[in-house]
Amino acid sequence: MTDAELPRSPHTFALWREVQDTRVRTRLGGIYYLLAWLLTWIFSAEPSAMWLSGTAGSLLFAALMAARLLHTPPEAQSQEQLQSWLDRHWGLVLLTSLCWGQAHAWALYSETLHDSAMIATLSTVAFSTAMTFNFAMRKKRAFIAILLLYVPGLAVMALDWRNGHNLLITLLFYLSYLLLALNRSHREYVATLDLELRLLHQQATLDQLSRTDSLTQLGNRYQFNSLFQSMVAAAKRSGEPLALVLLDIDFFKKVNDQRGHAGGDACLSEFAQRMRLVFRRDSDALLRLGGEEFGVLMPNTTLEQAQLLAEQFRQDLAHNGIDLQGEHLPLTTSLGVGRFDPRLDDDAESFFKRVDRALYQAKRNGRDRLELATLD
Repeated sequence: MTDAELPRSPHTFALWREVQDTRVRTRLGGIYYLLAWLLTWIFSAEPSAMWLSGTAGSLLFAALMAARLLHTPPEAQSQEQLQSWLDRHWGLVLLTSLCWGQAHAWALYSETLHDSAMIATLSTVAFSTAMTFNFAMRKKRAFIAILLLYVPGLAVMALDWRNGHNLLITLLFYLSYLLLALNRSHREYVATLDLELRLLHQQATLDQLSRTDSLTQLGNRYQFNSLFQSMVAAAKRSGEPLALVLLDIDFFKKVNDQRGHAGGDACLSEFAQRMRLVFRRDSDALLRLGGEEFGVLMPNTTLEQAQLLAEQFRQDLAHNGIDLQGEHLPLTTSLGVGRFDPRLDDDAESFFKRVDRALYQAKRNGRDRLELATLD
C-alpha cells in the first residue's frame, strides 16, 4: 500500500495499523499451538492408547490455525469494518488460548500425559510470553488471553499442592512479570503509534504545502498537473463530462506598476477569494497556474454549466471590481472555457491547449470576455 492509500483519519489509521500488526503477529501462532499439542501427545506415556483424543486435539488446533490464516483483513478501510475484523480475530485468539489452557490442565492432570506435562507447561510459558510482547496493542484482551492460558494449569497444580507447589509458585512469579511487561509493552506500542501518526500528519502537511500556492491558498501548478491528468483519464474511462475554465486578469501589469508588488499580491489574493464565491462546489478544483493566470477544473460539468458559472464570475468582477488596500479597484478578466472531447483531444495536453487558445482569443478580442474552446 502506498502512502497515498493510507487512511487519513487518525482513528481509522490506528485501527488499520492494529489490523496489520495483529495479522502479521498472529499468522504463525496457530501453527505452534498445533505443534505443541502434537509433541505433548507423541511424547506421552502411551500415545497409541489415546489416539482418539490425540487426533481430536490435533484437528481442533488445526481448525483454529486454518481459521486464523483464512481470516484476512478487509479491503475497505472504514472504521466499522476494521473494528469488526479485530473483534472476530481476537475471538479466534481467545478461543485458541482457552483451548490450550484446557489442554495444559489435562496434561498436568492425566496420568497418561504425565511424561509430557513439562512440554505443555513450557509451551504455556512460551505462548503467554508471546502474547505479552506481540499483542500488547489491546492490553485488556491480551491480559484475558494470558489468564486463559495460565489459570487452568495453575488450578490443577493447586489441587496437587504437595507435588506441584514449587512449579506453581514459580509460574505465579513469572505471571506477575508478564503482567508488568504487558503494561510496558502496551505503553511502547501506543507511543510508537503516536509517533507514526505525527509523522504522517507532518508528511500530509508538507504535501499540502507543496501543492498549495502560498499567496492565494489555491492549488498550485504542481497540483494542477497532477489533478488534470487524473481527471482527464477518469473522463476518458467513464464518459462523464469534464470542463476546464482558464482565467487571466486583464492588465495586471498596471496594477503592479501603480501599486507595487504588495498591491499586486493583494489583488491576486482578492481575485482568488472572489473565485471561491462563485466556483464553490466541492468538486471544483481552484488553482493558480502562475502569475495572473488561474484555472478551475470542473468534473461532471457540461460545457453549458461551466460557461454559465464562468460568465457569472466575469460579470460580477466587471460590475463590482475589488477592494484593494482600502480603495475600489476596477478589474476585469478574460476567460477560456472548454469541455473535454475524446474525439478532439488525444490527451490532457491537447485539451489544455485548446482551452488556452480560447483564453488568448478572448484577450485578442478586447479582453473582459469569455470565449469557448473551438470544436473544429
